[in-house]
Amino acid sequence: MSKGKGGGKGRDRTVYRSGDEWINKRNDADRASSKHGTQKDAIDAANRMLKNQGGGELTTKGRDGKIRSKDTIPPGNDPNPPKDREH
Repeated sequence: MSKGKGGGKGRDRTVYRSGDEWINKRNDADRASSKHGTQKDAIDAANRMLKNQGGGELTTKGRDGKIRSKDTIPPGNDPNPPKDREH
């Protein structure tokens, strides 16, 4: 599997908790892009990075590690635009 090739999948990001930090990580990366003291700061950083990279999917996990939300950051393609009422 080649990194960063093809659709937005290589740009997709996940925000999750690790120890005392909130991690913003590109899904195809080995290391975190950034670490934050709050989930909001990590989400804000991930949103900025996705917008700068041409959009993609942001997955946010809660403290329990379960997915809390998924959001398509423009100009990525939202597979279900009529159903996405979260934001």
